[in-house]
Amino acid sequence: MILFLFLLTACGHATMEQPPLMFRYETLMDTVMTDKVVKTDAEWRSLLTAEEYKILRGKGTEFPFRGKYNKTTTEGIYTCAGCGNPLFHSETKYDSGSGWPSFWQPIREESIKEVPDNSYFMNRIEVVCARCEGHLGHVFDDGPRPTGLRYCLNSPALKLVEKP
Repeated sequence: MILFLFLLTACGHATMEQPPLMFRYETLMDTVMTDKVVKTDAEWRSLLTAEEYKILRGKGTEFPFRGKYNKTTTEGIYTCAGCGNPLFHSETKYDSGSGWPSFWQPIREESIKEVPDNSYFMNRIEVVCARCEGHLGHVFDDGPRPTGLRYCLNSPALKLVEKP
């Protein structure tokens, strides 16, 4: 009987990990997330949709002109779909004509990492989330002023926190 009661109460205290917290728009601009997010492959698969997993963890690419955020003009902050890290502000988003959401500057340099990518016989710069190292897309040097950069990203790698 005592063992049964112990097991019953122990089950009541079990906690399941929740998906990444979505922050309020007002706090995101000032949020600097420096804690690294490290998960097993099984944990990522349980937290992400199949499409998010393919992009963020498998370095996939969505089809051009079909992404949720390609033509979006809604004001807000784009966060990492894997960990909630604030990445880009809608003020730096523009229509590059490439078929993918494009930005000319991250919220802060520490939000992303740029990694050499020589896959598919091309020399490119991959953009990953600095917090969880999820694949976001690539950066090119053909963007608008003032930076001249085009951060070409995949919609499933992003979550838009809309400005109220």
